[in-house]
Amino acid sequence: MKVVVIGGGAWGTAVAISASRNPLARHDVTLWVRDAAQGQALQQSRENRRYLPGVALPSSLRISNQPLSELLAGLADHDLVIVASPMAGLRGLLSQMRDCSAAVAWLCKGFEAGIGAEPGLMGHEIQQQVAPGLRAGVLSGPSFAQEVALGQPTALVAASAHPAVRDALVAAFHSPTLRVYANDDVVGVEVGGAVKNVLAIATGLCDGLQLGLNARAALITRGLAEMTRLGVALGAKPETFMGLSGLGDLVLTATGDLSRNRRVGMAMAQGKTLQQAIEALGHVAEGVYSARTVLQRAQTLGVAMPIAQGVVDLLDGRLQAREAVAALMGREPTAEGN
Repeated sequence: MKVVVIGGGAWGTAVAISASRNPLARHDVTLWVRDAAQGQALQQSRENRRYLPGVALPSSLRISNQPLSELLAGLADHDLVIVASPMAGLRGLLSQMRDCSAAVAWLCKGFEAGIGAEPGLMGHEIQQQVAPGLRAGVLSGPSFAQEVALGQPTALVAASAHPAVRDALVAAFHSPTLRVYANDDVVGVEVGGAVKNVLAIATGLCDGLQLGLNARAALITRGLAEMTRLGVALGAKPETFMGLSGLGDLVLTATGDLSRNRRVGMAMAQGKTLQQAIEALGHVAEGVYSARTVLQRAQTLGVAMPIAQGVVDLLDGRLQAREAVAALMGREPTAEGN
């Protein structure tokens, strides 16, 4: 297969490495980076020292920093295009790729920022607006870029309404260390990927306050219920949330030390401001930008999401860390199914 990965961050680099060294097939893989200096550094050192230090790039992996317009003009002979931008960059890239004949999939998880009273959209909703003719989908699931780059066992979900896109993703990435499962529930997979980041901030807050493992388990479980309610209201299949992109990704992001969203919650539990927490990361934490839209979409649909509400109140400075926890624990009793 001929594959191009657009975006030289941690996750884009990791999937490019994974496809390049796939022992089940000899793929022709190109990693495109926007910055010329970064491209030169990757080419010379064969290592992404900023995002994945210590992980060698396969010798077969091509590095490109040609103008994006030139890269996109040459996609006709490619089988698969992977968009590895943050959510904020997805709309612009898909707009430029609206006539692409190759299968396209994005890696970002979350909602784009809303405009005025209009809530932000998930990846598949953006694609439907700006490039409805694309054969597109999303590659998601519980995965830290560093572990994928190191070849540690991982399982992902290839979600698309188009069987050819699902097949292309499986062919590109399924290997002895990376299992890829196909799914046609794009809505459910994307809701899981967006909401788990918000819930991971809440769990990081819980851990930062040293509230104990009981509290962590309660947050994850009730968070899964919130995620499922929102997803079903948006048209997802409930069973999707018991799979890799729902429960699996939530558990990883809420408990893993490599989780940026969890680290934001932990930092704020220690008294840091949101700005200080973000600056300390040095990377994007999508839950910070998605939380308000998650809550806005839920309120529009009449879906109760008290944990997400607590995270938004914390991020917006209306509540301090312990106040947010007290607000959750002080809610009126209810049946577990509500």
